[in-house]
Amino acid sequence: MKPACFFGASFVMTLVAVTASAQPPAEATIFEAVDNFIDTRMAEAQVSPAPPASDTTYIRRLTLDLAGRIPAVAEVQSYVAAADSDKRGRLVDRLIESAEFPEYMATRFDWFITAGNGGIRNYLSTAFQENRGWDQVFRDILLADLSTDQGALDYLKSRVADTDKLANEVSVTFFGVNISCAKCHDHPLVADWTQDHFYGMKSFFSRTFENGGYVAERDYGLVSYQTVDGDQRQARLLFLTGKDVTPEDLSEPNEEERKKAEARFRELKKKEEAPPQPKHSLRRQLAELALEDGQNHFFARAIVNRVWHQLFGRGLVMPLDQMHTENPPSHPELLTWLADDFVAHGYDLRRLIRGLVLSRAYARGSRWEGSQRPPTELFAAAIPRPLTPTQLARSLSLATTDQSQLDCEVPNGLQQAVAEAAEARNADRFDQPEDGFQIAADEALYFTNSEEFEKQYLHAGLKQQLLNIEDRRQLADNAVWATLCRAADEEELQLLGDYLTEREDRREQAIEQLIWGLLTSSEFRFNH
Repeated sequence: MKPACFFGASFVMTLVAVTASAQPPAEATIFEAVDNFIDTRMAEAQVSPAPPASDTTYIRRLTLDLAGRIPAVAEVQSYVAAADSDKRGRLVDRLIESAEFPEYMATRFDWFITAGNGGIRNYLSTAFQENRGWDQVFRDILLADLSTDQGALDYLKSRVADTDKLANEVSVTFFGVNISCAKCHDHPLVADWTQDHFYGMKSFFSRTFENGGYVAERDYGLVSYQTVDGDQRQARLLFLTGKDVTPEDLSEPNEEERKKAEARFRELKKKEEAPPQPKHSLRRQLAELALEDGQNHFFARAIVNRVWHQLFGRGLVMPLDQMHTENPPSHPELLTWLADDFVAHGYDLRRLIRGLVLSRAYARGSRWEGSQRPPTELFAAAIPRPLTPTQLARSLSLATTDQSQLDCEVPNGLQQAVAEAAEARNADRFDQPEDGFQIAADEALYFTNSEEFEKQYLHAGLKQQLLNIEDRRQLADNAVWATLCRAADEEELQLLGDYLTEREDRREQAIEQLIWGLLTSSEFRFNH
């Protein structure tokens, strides 16, 4: 069997002369800017891009990225049959406006913000439903203000006991900078990061603590540290850009004042009452500073780079937490353009995502027919990406549903029926894919030896649907459509038909094996 896309039918490669200006016009859309910069870089490298992905591949890729599942057969066939020139834009808008989009984005962002520890998914779901700007999400999480959203509290509550770790996690997540190496000494390889930066970032959190389920902030608690030369130094409120925002009147109370404040916090904790606001909220200063004009490039570039990585399989800066002068982006002008545009349009994640997925770069095929595949940082061909746990779980459920029973019209009624059929069962069984992902032994064993997998997927509606089809070629084609979101090619029809013919005496088991083979194929496991 030769699955399509990055394993399947061959493409005829033709050398295309790429012509693009160094800078896009001022009125360029996101996708026009993306293609301008990507095409320019390919032309400089004398690389011709892979052909566009097929309609079936594009809708599968897009639905996985925006809805967290493969598309239903009816969705694919309706999209392929559409002849209008704007069908891609209409598909993107339909998925972004669906109820599935904010739910899946909440799952993805909860993972990268909390590093798998969870806790703020419900908050993020609401934020995506309301299309809150990324700057507002940052403020909500960093300030932990009950008047904004209680769900955002959990991020700080679960981390505030270790302010060293908290300072670095905030730097990594929201600014794309890992400063952990500068805790004990200035970074040996990157002049950007010194002990002053590490303890400067830690100082923004040094007065924060949990008080009876609330995130409180004292009016005392400064940070001091020892340099490699043995000198004791008082930390300043220093941002990653090097800007010092230490208030002139920032001071420590005397012992009596401190005892009174601690007694007050204990009283409020006992009464389960919210703590008062401090005279100087150092976390609020960080939030304001990080979004200030001239200081916000770390914040904007970090999330643009993260979203790009999520959709393209590789960031413009890699690793994602190493945004510094010694590690320049693959496309510096593109990252700057996207970050500036993102800020100018209110940190709108929906708008950013929509623009990226409408680019030619996103819509390229992943198969490369040339003698040597070009470097991934050129984005000349799509990079196959392993499915996330939610994508895999929901896709397994939908693929093994009898989709002939989803008797709804595209695109309105079908969408709800498909979402219900694609229930994310057993997502926690699968590992979150990181760069360099490899299938874990637990997952392999689940697919090969689990009675639960057999009952939930191999004995599900798809099997019952296929049992009612007498024609072996039609049966094979239906199975491929349901699982791989495309028609079976002639070689596959022949191979699968022969397989079923040879096992006519055990037809039910043969159909189960056929489904199992498709569900465990690389083509199903990856977003290509």
